[in-house]
Amino acid sequence: MPEGTAQARTDPAHWRPVVVMGVAGCGKTVVGEGLATALGWRFIEGDRLHPQANVERMSAGLPLTDAHRWSWLDAIGMQIAEAGRDGVGSVAACSALKRVYRDGLRSHDGRILFIYLDIDKATAAARVAARKGHFMPASLIDSQFADLEPPGPGEAAIRLDARRPVGDLVAEAADVLRTV
Repeated sequence: MPEGTAQARTDPAHWRPVVVMGVAGCGKTVVGEGLATALGWRFIEGDRLHPQANVERMSAGLPLTDAHRWSWLDAIGMQIAEAGRDGVGSVAACSALKRVYRDGLRSHDGRILFIYLDIDKATAAARVAARKGHFMPASLIDSQFADLEPPGPGEAAIRLDARRPVGDLVAEAADVLRTV
């Protein structure tokens, strides 16, 4: 175990909340769950925090607008802040497609590190089409890429190639978190 790892896991001063972000099908949930487990932190599944109206809209093949996303983003941000108040680290899965959305999440905790799972459209579409029981249809992939603003200068973010094995992505993200 790298030096400082145990301290980073037990001392709240060393916790930096994480948001695993990207378009549908990039692996936010599986990577986020794996990372939270590896670090012993709380996992926040953003999809479970969507208002029912958002779920119905996406299920009908209609993309969300900025107005649809704000209450959802606030719900995720509040969960991140609550974890901090509870003295635990957190990893949230949230598309956070635009910088303004990431700014909104940062308004709840300015220390958030974004892990951007970068993926090509064809791979994302194939993964979404293969999912069972999820409200997000593959027909909305184009709208996700149209809204996507990858993290840029001045944002605390790392980019990972989402086509890599989940275990490798989790290990690399955990290593980064142990050093920041």
